[in-house]
Amino acid sequence: MELGIGEALVSTLGGKGIPSVVERTLIRPPASRLGAITPAEREAIMRTSPLGARYDQPIDRQSAYEMLKERADKVIAPPRQTEEAASVGRGEPEPRVSGGNRQTVMEAMVKSVVRSLGSSLGRQIARGILGSILKS
Repeated sequence: MELGIGEALVSTLGGKGIPSVVERTLIRPPASRLGAITPAEREAIMRTSPLGARYDQPIDRQSAYEMLKERADKVIAPPRQTEEAASVGRGEPEPRVSGGNRQTVMEAMVKSVVRSLGSSLGRQIARGILGSILKS
């Protein structure tokens, strides 16, 4: 009842979690303001920042996407023809590359079997878990 403006009763915890004696203390008002800072204030803060030297210079590093794209382009690049293959009429025909999304009959069958096993296994696990929960 005797506290003034900017005062509070404060207690802290000691090393073993035991609270200290409650004491009367002054509370410092926040050093903030509403609204954005001016460009000059922003510049002054950035100039005095210890992180400025590290982050002020933009660095355009090679991204993971660029690295992977470069690696994929090397794999997809057409092989160089030998001198014998380059001569007219003597070269062997190049093997046909099927479309990237096409599946063989065997791949489609294996995918279908794995998918059906996975869904039936998932159903059995869900039934087992729900059954044990509902029985308790």
